[in-house]
Amino acid sequence: MRIRLTLVYAVVLVGTCAVLLALNYALLYRSLYANVNDPPPAEIAATCDRANEDPVADTKCAAYGRVSIETDRLRRSTLVDTAGTSALALAGIAVLGLGVCWIVAGRLLRPLRTFTATTRRISQDRLHERIALTGPHDEIKELADTFDEMVTRLEASFASQRRFVADAAHELRTPLAIVRTGAEVQLAKRQSTPEQWEAMARRALTATDRAGRTLDALLALARSDSGALTKETYDLAVAAGAAVSDADTELEKAGLTVTTDLRPAPVHGDPALLDRLLSNLVDNAVRHNRTGGWVEVASNQQGGQAVVTVRNSGNPIAAADVQQLFEPFHKLANDRGSTGLGLAIVRSIVRAHGGTVTATPIDVGGLAVTVTMPISATRSIAG
Repeated sequence: MRIRLTLVYAVVLVGTCAVLLALNYALLYRSLYANVNDPPPAEIAATCDRANEDPVADTKCAAYGRVSIETDRLRRSTLVDTAGTSALALAGIAVLGLGVCWIVAGRLLRPLRTFTATTRRISQDRLHERIALTGPHDEIKELADTFDEMVTRLEASFASQRRFVADAAHELRTPLAIVRTGAEVQLAKRQSTPEQWEAMARRALTATDRAGRTLDALLALARSDSGALTKETYDLAVAAGAAVSDADTELEKAGLTVTTDLRPAPVHGDPALLDRLLSNLVDNAVRHNRTGGWVEVASNQQGGQAVVTVRNSGNPIAAADVQQLFEPFHKLANDRGSTGLGLAIVRSIVRAHGGTVTATPIDVGGLAVTVTMPISATRSIAG
C-alpha cells in the first residue's frame, strides 16, 4: 500500500508541476511573439516598396530584415532553452518527489501499522490489548478509537460469558453433589433402614428438581437470547392473570395479599416466552417477600406502550444493587431457593420483544418491576 500511495502522490506532484511548466511556457511564447517595439507590418511593406527608388528606404528595409532574422533566432533559442530547462527541472522534481512521497506515505501509514500489529496480538485470551493511538483527531484515530471501544465491549462480553458458564456449572454441580454424597453415605452404612433410604431418595428428588429448574431456566434464557420467536398478538393482562393463578398455592402458604388491576395490554410476541416473563415476575415477587406481605400486579396501556408492573413488599434493597438483580445467577443475601435466573430471563425476553424493563426499590422494603413493550399494531384494545 505504501508503494501505491507513493506512486499516486508522485504522479499528482509531477502532473501538477508539468501543468505549471506548460502554462509558463505558453505565457513565455506569447510574450516573445508579441513584441510591441516592432514597426507595423504596413510600414515595413511601404518602406521596402521604395527601396529601389530611395537609398534610405533600401537601408531601412535591409535593417528590418536583419532584425527580423535575429529576433526569430533569439525567440527559438529562448524557447528551446526554456523547454530543456523545464524538462530537467521536471525530472528532478519527479526523482525528489518520489523520495519525499515515500517518506510521507510511510508516516501516514504508521498508525495503520500500529493498528495491524495490535489486531494481530488480540485474541480471546488477550482482549486487554488496545491500540490507544495518539496524534491528531483524524479519520484513522477515529477508526482506532472505535476499534478500541469494540474490543472493550467484546472483553466485557467474554468476561460475562465466562462468569455465566462458571455460575451455571456451579448451580448444576451443587445438586449433583448432594445426590452423590447422599448415595455414598447411605451405601457406606452397614445397616440402612427403609426410612433412611426414603429420606435419601427425597433429598435426591429435591436436588434433581433444583437441577431441572436450572436447566429449564437456561433453556428459556437461550431461546430468548437467540431471537427465534413465534410472533402473534397476545395480551399481557391474560399472561399476568394466569401467572397469579398459578402462584395461588405459594401465595396462600406465605399469607400474601394479592391486588390485581389487569387492563388490556396487547403486544406482538411469543406467547410461551411472554407467559414465562409474567410467571418469573410473579414468582420473584412471591419468593422475595415477607410473611403476611403483599403483591400488586397491574397492566395497562400508556403512550402507545403496553405496561405491566409487579410490586411486592419485602426486605429493603439498596438502589446500587438493583441493576445487578438482572445479571444471571445473581442472588440476594437471604435468597436460598431460587436459581438466580428469574430476572435475567425477564430482561432477555423483554429485549427480544423490543421493550424495556426497569426495577425500583420501594422505600419501606420490596421491589417494583415495570415492563414496557410496543402495543400490537394489529389489535389495540382500549383500556
